[in-house]
Amino acid sequence: MIAIYVDADACPVKDEVYSVAARYDLRVFVVTNARMGVPAGLGVELVVVDRGFDAADDWIAERARGGDVVITGDIPLAARCLAVGARVLGPDGRPFSEDSIGGALASRALNQELRERGVGGGGPRALAEKDRSRFLSRLDQLVQAGLREHAF
Repeated sequence: MIAIYVDADACPVKDEVYSVAARYDLRVFVVTNARMGVPAGLGVELVVVDRGFDAADDWIAERARGGDVVITGDIPLAARCLAVGARVLGPDGRPFSEDSIGGALASRALNQELRERGVGGGGPRALAEKDRSRFLSRLDQLVQAGLREHAF
């Protein structure tokens, strides 16, 4: 059976994940470095990791497998999960893929260099309703693809 892994510290779409997971009776691992509330009785497990650098990312990357779905906006984590065959979806509903991850990693490195030089800045834009709608639709598609893949 496939699972959904949520890089939860800054994830704005946890409730949407719980909804889709409940529909398909999937386990959800909400991975964070701080306690937070998760719904009881829906197959949702809170995993609190050490506060070490990338501890949540490491926990997810060590467990995600082909067919699983990983929810993250962290590009290096997305690359690690894609490498083992997991499906990866950003909180804005845009999937990461083998075709797009190289460009995403390059853009991330460029933006980091610009920030270090004092150019640019700011965080991700706020999530709009259309992003939430796209997220729900794409998550449903990825889950269905994973279930089909594991049905054989």
